Amino acid sequence: MKIKSIDVRVLKVPLDEPYTAGGRAVGANWHVMAEVTTEDGVTGFGYIVALNELFIGTVATATRELAPLLTGMSVAEPEAAWRKLARAGDWIGPGGLLHYAIAPLDIAIWDAFGKSLNLPISRMLGGTRDRLPVYASDGFWYSLSLDELAASARRAAEAGFRAIKLRVGHEPLPEGEVRRVQAASDAAGPGVSIMVDATETWTVTRAIRTGKALQEAGVVWIEDPVSHTDIAGMARVAGSLDVPVATGEHLYGISDFTRLLEARATGVALIDLGRIGGVTPWRHVASMAHGFGVQVGGHVLPEIHVHLLSAVPNARVVEYVPRSAALLQTMPEIADGVLIVPSGGGFGLELDQDAVRRFTV
Repeated sequence: MKIKSIDVRVLKVPLDEPYTAGGRAVGANWHVMAEVTTEDGVTGFGYIVALNELFIGTVATATRELAPLLTGMSVAEPEAAWRKLARAGDWIGPGGLLHYAIAPLDIAIWDAFGKSLNLPISRMLGGTRDRLPVYASDGFWYSLSLDELAASARRAAEAGFRAIKLRVGHEPLPEGEVRRVQAASDAAGPGVSIMVDATETWTVTRAIRTGKALQEAGVVWIEDPVSHTDIAGMARVAGSLDVPVATGEHLYGISDFTRLLEARATGVALIDLGRIGGVTPWRHVASMAHGFGVQVGGHVLPEIHVHLLSAVPNARVVEYVPRSAALLQTMPEIADGVLIVPSGGGFGLELDQDAVRRFTV
């Protein structure tokens, strides 16, 4: 199980339908991918995804510089590998560039470890279940008209989703946000839950006022109502609403999540694989949240998060944003509102090698 070689590459996957997210134009999904090959010929892969090119080359360079430190280590020791990489780069960490650079390597090591044992990562990490509720999160941008939003909601329901998440935060009055929720809910039909993501656009006062209107309209969670740096404000919002506040995707370390949880500022802790630095620290944050009685969710990368979330007892739901589908032979299956954990070794995923070659830059 010793690591023999590591390959790192950058991939650009153009979008058929560009969109705007957080005020930024998005025309492609950029990946930094690492492939780890052991001495006995097992290859695991991992990647991070970004919505623009800025700093992607920098992350890839950092990942390539860290990679040789893993040669000769065993893929059966991901914790030791992560600590070694973190110590080597501690002068620019923790967090930030260092965690993004470590994440593809850490994910690839876990994938190779699972493949070596012919066990899914979900089983290796606990095996709580083999499927998890999933929500559609792609195509519900705030730039859509009510008719366009309704059409997207209808398509998601027809595709088997039982929950969808809308982007809000750009209407001048709470009533405008409620109309968007109602349009999506009416189009999706009964049995489809509505979640909203304000993308950190509200003040605390606005978040409480609009949040109360939205919970009356039936939403089941409100995500990132205020800036992630305002933990006290997030706690005020969370304490004023009956529906859970979901936040955490912008946090880079276990200590950040400790402050968030101690402040009782979230009901669903969202963990981003790139920012947290991969699978190894992700599981520590999930365990800590469990100790606080807080549920967890992931941020994008559903094909990986379905394993991690299915392994822990406090998982709530998987976000379905298939930004890497074009690089894979298949994505995990969706059936009756759940995402099914692939049963193969590692993450149970196989690269489409033609696509990888085509999209490598």
